[in-house]
Amino acid sequence: MSYFIGIFSLMMLAATGSAQILDQDVEYQDGNTSLERYMAYDQSKSGKRPGVLIVHQWMGLTDYEKMRARQLADLGYVAFALDMYGKNSRPKNMEDAAEQAGKYRNDRELMRKRAAAGLEELRKMGVCDTDNIAVIGYCFGGGVALELARSGADVKGTVSFHGNLDTPNPDDAKNIKGKILVQHGGADPHVPQKQVLAFWDEMEKADVNWQMNVYGNAVHAFTQKSAGNDPSRGAAYNQQADRRSWQSMQNFFDEIFR
Repeated sequence: MSYFIGIFSLMMLAATGSAQILDQDVEYQDGNTSLERYMAYDQSKSGKRPGVLIVHQWMGLTDYEKMRARQLADLGYVAFALDMYGKNSRPKNMEDAAEQAGKYRNDRELMRKRAAAGLEELRKMGVCDTDNIAVIGYCFGGGVALELARSGADVKGTVSFHGNLDTPNPDDAKNIKGKILVQHGGADPHVPQKQVLAFWDEMEKADVNWQMNVYGNAVHAFTQKSAGNDPSRGAAYNQQADRRSWQSMQNFFDEIFR
C-alpha cells in the first residue's frame, strides 16, 4: 500500500497553446520505499478527466516519460509517470538498469505491487476520473503494464509500446478487466515471434478484448530517439512507427473513454 506524503520537489507551469500544463515531481511511498513520480495535467480546464498511468523503460523515470506525460496532459488527460525502482535507486548505466529490471521481472508479485502503488496515487488525484483510467508502458514498462492488467487492476485499457509480452502465469490473463493494445516492432529481436504467438494464445484462451499493431522494420525501443538510428543493434528509433503507434493509442483512448 502506498501513502501520499505531499512533498513537492518541482512545480512548473508551462503554456502550450491555450493549455496551461501544471507538472510536478511528487514523493510517495510503497511500504518503506520512497518513490518519486511525475504528474501533469492542464489546469486551464475544469472538472475531472481520464487518467493515464505511465510506466517507464528500464532506465527508470527519465525526461522521456516526463515528455510523454506533458503530451498526454496537452491531450486533456491526467498523466502520472510512476517510479518502479525508488527515489534513490535510479540506474546509472545499462548494467544497473538490467539488474533493476531483472529484479522485478523475476518477482512478478513485487512488480505488480509496485505498479499498483502508482495506480493508487493516480486515483488519489482530485482531477482524475477514477472510472476512466488507462495504463501505458515502454519496453520494460510495457511488460509491467501488461502484468498490472493481469493482476486484475480496475483500468479501462492497457497499452504496451515495444514491451515484453511473456509472463510466468498466463492463466492470470483471465483477470484482465479492460481492453489491451500492444504496439510491437515486427523486427524486435528482444520480443521474438515465439513470445508473440504465446501472448496471442494467452489472450485468446482468456477471451480478452485485445489488439496488436505490428510495425514493419521496427526493432526494440522504436519510440525512443535516444535509442539511435541503427536497427542492426536491435534497438533503434523509427519515426514512422513512433508516429503511427502514438496515433493508434489516441484512437484506443477515444474508444475506451467514450
